Amino acid sequence: MPRKADEYAVFIFLNTGHKEEVRFSTIQEFQKWYSGELIPKGDSKDFINVPIKNIQGEYMVLRPASVVAIRVEPVFLGSVERF
Repeated sequence: MPRKADEYAVFIFLNTGHKEEVRFSTIQEFQKWYSGELIPKGDSKDFINVPIKNIQGEYMVLRPASVVAIRVEPVFLGSVERF
């Protein structure tokens, strides 16, 4: 039986060498942001908002043209694998 991830850590790698991490509740939520915000403005140097739902009072903006890679990693909270 496949496990369901509790959330997804998204690592955004920028052309400056920096790496930023944001988290999404579901993979569909990430896909909606990715296909709705990042992809259409891929070559733009204008800022777009990156949703940060797990940190109150903080927000992040980035230029889509500066994104060189994205890694999505499922996060399983409080799970213990037993054999």
